[in-house]
Amino acid sequence: ILFDICGIMLYNVNEQRSSLRTREVDSFLFCNILKDKEGYRPMDEIDLKLLRLLQKNSRTPIKTLAGEVRLSSPGYGEITYEDAERLEKQGVIRAYTLDLDPLQLGHHILAYVHLDMQPAQKAEFYPFIAAIPNVLECNCVTGNYSMLIKVSFPSTQDLDGFIGKLQQFGKTETQIVFSSPVPPRAIVI
Repeated sequence: ILFDICGIMLYNVNEQRSSLRTREVDSFLFCNILKDKEGYRPMDEIDLKLLRLLQKNSRTPIKTLAGEVRLSSPGYGEITYEDAERLEKQGVIRAYTLDLDPLQLGHHILAYVHLDMQPAQKAEFYPFIAAIPNVLECNCVTGNYSMLIKVSFPSTQDLDGFIGKLQQFGKTETQIVFSSPVPPRAIVI
């Protein structure tokens, strides 16, 4: 470990690691730390390449992934099903999903709802909000409100009904999205 600043560790990853495979990787990888059975280790080039390819198309067959990695990383060995499985077990790959167009599915309203609630209500609120399929995201945040909730509904009437139920937990403020110049996207690795 070269530095441990505020809990973020920088590794000199020119050193070889003895995990599933041993190979040399780029000079520094910042904030790309994995935990495996031997402890924490930096992501190597195969891990990063695999994640980049799966971000583009999560249905890419392992044989194709192996070919892509081998073509761009000569001498790094083969990528296997176990590589993807290892990244899943480590929690790096959380899911393989579809990117559906809400408008094509009849959901014309995208909104963000701020909720001001008391911390004591969390035990009741969390199961409530998790059970509503129109909730795309719910985040506990800092600031004037304690929750930021992203929702999608077919109509403003449906959104209004949801907000009415939500207000049992506290004061709300809602912003309806007109357009999204930057749509949801994955972290660039």
